[in-house]
Amino acid sequence: MKKLIVILLLLMLVLVVAAVANEAAGAAVSGWVVDAKCGAKMASAQGAACAKKCIAAGEKVAFVPDGTQEVLIVDNPDTLKEHAGHHVAVTGPIDKDKKTIHVATVKMVAEGGEMQH
Repeated sequence: MKKLIVILLLLMLVLVVAAVANEAAGAAVSGWVVDAKCGAKMASAQGAACAKKCIAAGEKVAFVPDGTQEVLIVDNPDTLKEHAGHHVAVTGPIDKDKKTIHVATVKMVAEGGEMQH
Protein backbone atom coordinates (compact mmCIF):
# COMPACT_ATOMS: atom_id res chain seq x y z
CA MET A 1 0.00 0.00 0.00
CA LYS A 2 2.84 2.41 0.84
CA LYS A 3 4.45 1.68 -2.55
CA LEU A 4 1.19 2.56 -4.30
CA ILE A 5 0.93 5.87 -2.44
CA VAL A 6 4.55 6.74 -3.25
CA ILE A 7 4.03 5.87 -6.92
CA LEU A 8 0.86 7.98 -7.07
CA LEU A 9 2.62 10.93 -5.43
CA LEU A 10 5.51 10.68 -7.90
CA LEU A 11 3.07 10.47 -10.80
CA MET A 12 1.27 13.59 -9.59
CA LEU A 13 4.59 15.41 -9.25
CA VAL A 14 5.53 14.50 -12.82
CA LEU A 15 2.15 15.70 -14.09
CA VAL A 16 2.45 19.01 -12.22
CA VAL A 17 5.95 19.61 -13.59
CA ALA A 18 4.75 18.79 -17.12
CA ALA A 19 1.79 21.17 -16.79
CA VAL A 20 4.01 24.00 -15.54
CA ALA A 21 6.49 23.42 -18.37
CA ASN A 22 3.67 23.42 -20.93
CA GLU A 23 2.22 26.66 -19.54
CA ALA A 24 5.64 28.32 -19.56
CA ALA A 25 6.07 27.48 -23.23
CA GLY A 26 2.66 29.01 -23.98
CA ALA A 27 0.24 28.35 -26.77
CA ALA A 28 0.83 29.80 -30.22
CA VAL A 29 -0.32 33.42 -30.50
CA SER A 30 -0.71 35.14 -33.86
CA GLY A 31 0.17 38.78 -34.28
CA TRP A 32 2.38 41.39 -35.94
CA VAL A 33 6.07 42.09 -35.46
CA VAL A 34 6.40 45.84 -35.03
CA ASP A 35 8.77 48.36 -33.51
CA ALA A 36 8.12 49.63 -30.00
CA LYS A 37 7.87 53.27 -31.09
CA CYS A 38 5.00 52.87 -33.57
CA GLY A 39 3.50 49.83 -31.83
CA ALA A 40 -0.09 48.79 -32.46
CA LYS A 41 -0.87 51.56 -34.97
CA MET A 42 1.52 49.83 -37.42
CA ALA A 43 0.34 46.27 -36.73
CA SER A 44 -0.60 45.46 -40.32
CA ALA A 45 0.94 44.68 -43.68
CA GLN A 46 0.88 48.42 -44.44
CA GLY A 47 3.18 49.04 -41.46
CA ALA A 48 5.90 46.64 -42.62
CA ALA A 49 8.20 49.26 -44.14
CA CYS A 50 7.95 51.46 -41.06
CA ALA A 51 8.68 48.55 -38.69
CA LYS A 52 11.72 47.48 -40.74
CA LYS A 53 13.07 51.02 -40.89
CA CYS A 54 12.61 51.73 -37.18
CA ILE A 55 14.05 48.40 -36.04
CA ALA A 56 17.05 48.86 -38.34
CA ALA A 57 17.54 52.31 -36.72
CA GLY A 58 17.71 50.70 -33.27
CA GLU A 59 14.12 50.77 -32.03
CA LYS A 60 13.08 47.79 -29.88
CA VAL A 61 11.39 44.79 -31.54
CA ALA A 62 7.81 44.35 -30.33
CA PHE A 63 4.87 42.02 -30.91
CA VAL A 64 1.17 42.93 -31.10
CA PRO A 65 -1.17 39.94 -30.65
CA ASP A 66 -4.11 39.83 -33.07
CA GLY A 67 -7.29 41.47 -31.81
CA THR A 68 -5.48 43.59 -29.22
CA GLN A 69 -3.72 46.91 -28.98
CA GLU A 70 -1.23 45.37 -26.54
CA VAL A 71 2.43 45.99 -27.37
CA LEU A 72 4.79 43.36 -25.96
CA ILE A 73 8.52 44.09 -26.04
CA VAL A 74 10.46 41.05 -27.30
CA ASP A 75 13.14 40.29 -24.72
CA ASN A 76 15.10 38.17 -27.20
CA PRO A 77 14.78 40.40 -30.29
CA ASP A 78 17.05 38.37 -32.58
CA THR A 79 14.27 35.77 -32.85
CA LEU A 80 11.94 38.24 -34.60
CA LYS A 81 14.24 40.90 -36.03
CA GLU A 82 14.11 39.36 -39.52
CA HIS A 83 10.30 39.19 -39.30
CA ALA A 84 9.76 42.95 -38.89
CA GLY A 85 6.38 43.81 -40.39
CA HIS A 86 5.34 40.17 -40.77
CA HIS A 87 2.24 38.42 -39.47
CA VAL A 88 3.52 35.48 -37.40
CA ALA A 89 2.52 32.92 -34.79
CA VAL A 90 4.82 32.74 -31.79
CA THR A 91 5.08 30.66 -28.66
CA GLY A 92 6.73 31.68 -25.46
CA PRO A 93 6.03 33.02 -22.01
CA ILE A 94 4.45 36.45 -21.69
CA ASP A 95 5.20 38.58 -18.65
CA LYS A 96 2.03 40.65 -18.27
CA ASP A 97 3.59 42.87 -15.58
CA LYS A 98 6.64 43.83 -17.65
CA LYS A 99 4.69 43.67 -20.94
CA THR A 100 7.35 41.45 -22.51
CA ILE A 101 7.43 38.18 -24.40
CA HIS A 102 10.27 35.68 -24.69
CA VAL A 103 9.82 34.07 -28.12
CA ALA A 104 10.50 30.32 -28.18
CA THR A 105 9.25 29.58 -31.71
CA VAL A 106 8.03 31.60 -34.66
CA LYS A 107 6.10 30.63 -37.81
CA MET A 108 4.88 32.82 -40.63
CA VAL A 109 1.10 33.14 -40.93
CA ALA A 110 -0.36 33.28 -44.45
CA GLU A 111 -3.21 35.53 -45.50
CA GLY A 112 -6.42 34.12 -44.08
CA GLY A 113 -4.71 33.08 -40.86
CA GLU A 114 -3.32 29.66 -41.67
CA MET A 115 0.25 28.80 -40.73
CA GLN A 116 2.82 28.36 -43.45
CA HIS A 117 5.17 25.41 -43.23
